[in-house]
Amino acid sequence: MSLVHKIALSLIKGVGPMFAKNLLIHFGSAEAVFEATKEQIVKLEGIGEIRANAILHTDALEKAKEHLHFIEKHNIEVLFYADDNYPKRLRNCYDSPLLLYYKGTANLNHKRIVSIVGTRNATNYGKLLCKQLVEVLKPYDVIIMSGLAHGIDAAAHKESLNFEVPTVGVLGHGLDRIYPAVHKALTQKMVHNGGLLTEFLPGTNPDRENFPKRNRIIAGISDVTIVVEASLKGGALITAELANSYNKDVYAFPGRVNDEFSEGCNFLIKTNRAGLINHPRDLIYYLGWDDEQVKKAEI
Repeated sequence: MSLVHKIALSLIKGVGPMFAKNLLIHFGSAEAVFEATKEQIVKLEGIGEIRANAILHTDALEKAKEHLHFIEKHNIEVLFYADDNYPKRLRNCYDSPLLLYYKGTANLNHKRIVSIVGTRNATNYGKLLCKQLVEVLKPYDVIIMSGLAHGIDAAAHKESLNFEVPTVGVLGHGLDRIYPAVHKALTQKMVHNGGLLTEFLPGTNPDRENFPKRNRIIAGISDVTIVVEASLKGGALITAELANSYNKDVYAFPGRVNDEFSEGCNFLIKTNRAGLINHPRDLIYYLGWDDEQVKKAEI
C-alpha cells in the first residue's frame, strides 16, 4: 500500500481507526478503499450512507500528499498498524491508531516499557518519587513513556535523561510544534535518547479533545502505568482507567489523605484500580523482574 493512501484513509471525516481497519480488512488495501463503488462500501456493516459518501467525496488524497511532503522533509517515521515496526502492545488495543508519526531512536517494541503519569501541579514529593523511580528502573533496561505535560510528565522525562534512560513523549498535536513550548529544549534531547510520538498529523493544534486520545497511547504502548501524583480529575486518572481497560498493570504511590494531588492515587488504590507501591523497588517485585534476572544468570 502506498503511504499516501494510508495517510489519506486516516483523514476521511467520520472514519476513525476502527472503521478504517475494517475497511482495510474488507477491501484488502487502502488503494482499494478509494477505488470502491458506493454499492461495495455500503455492504460493510456499520458504514452507512453518511460514511460511504464521506469516503466517495473526500479530498483526503490531496491533503495526504501535502502532509507527505512535510513528513519526508523532516524525516518523520510513519508507523502503520499492520507493519512490524508498529508498537505491538498498542496494536492489541481495540482502539489503537491506524497510523503513528515518530521521531526518535528508541525501539517502540522494546522488551520493557513503563509509563509514568501524574498531575501538572507536581510537588517536591512527586518529583523526588520520579527521580527515585527512574533510578531504580535504570538497571532493568526500560523505556520511560509519558505525555510531555508540565509536572510529573516533565519530571519523568527529565530524570530519564539525567539517568540516561531512553524516554518517549506522546504528544496531543502534530510533530511540527512542541506544547508546552517551554519543553522544546527537553524534546531536542529526547529525540536523541528516546523520541516523540503522536497519532496527529503536522498542523494539528494541541486541542483539549486530543489529550484523552494521547492518553490511550501512553496506556496501551507500555507494560505498566505508574501514577505518581494525581487529583481526582485529570489526565492521569484517565490514563490509569484506560490501562485497566486494556488489562495492563497499574500502580500508584499513596499520599497523605488531605493532599489534593494524592487524592487520585489514593482513590485508585482504595478502589483496586491500582496496586500500592511505597517504594520503587516494590514495582520490581510485583513485576517479577528480579526473578527474570536470576533465571538469566542461572542459564
